[in-house]
Amino acid sequence: MKKEQIYEFISKQKTAFLASVNEEGYPVLRAMLAPRKICGNEIYFSTNTSSKKVEQYRQNEKACVYFYKRGKIRYQGVAITGEMQVCTDQATKDEIWRTGDRLFYKKGVTDPDYCVLKFTGKHAEYYCDFKIETFEL
Repeated sequence: MKKEQIYEFISKQKTAFLASVNEEGYPVLRAMLAPRKICGNEIYFSTNTSSKKVEQYRQNEKACVYFYKRGKIRYQGVAITGEMQVCTDQATKDEIWRTGDRLFYKKGVTDPDYCVLKFTGKHAEYYCDFKIETFEL
């Protein structure tokens, strides 16, 4: 699989799993909605500024994002490791905002509890048909 195919694969998945590192040094995994934007090695998610994961990423930017597709016979998955940046600048928030977000952020795109997570991938590990391929991104 090529790098471009990895990003094509993840763009079709409806769920992403994000891993952060807690204050005790343990990994914490959570499910998220699909990315809002994929641009090269950068993957963008929207979330609550008040969430525990935002606090964890501010303390330690190391992160992993995992996507998978489970078919009747075939299982595909890709784990991407890299760094997560918490973006609270208005330009980034405006770019990622969707009209339906008002349901979660009552004050709209300027809501202080709305922020963007910008993940920059460095390495990827793709699994399919009992084979693992690794990539530098």
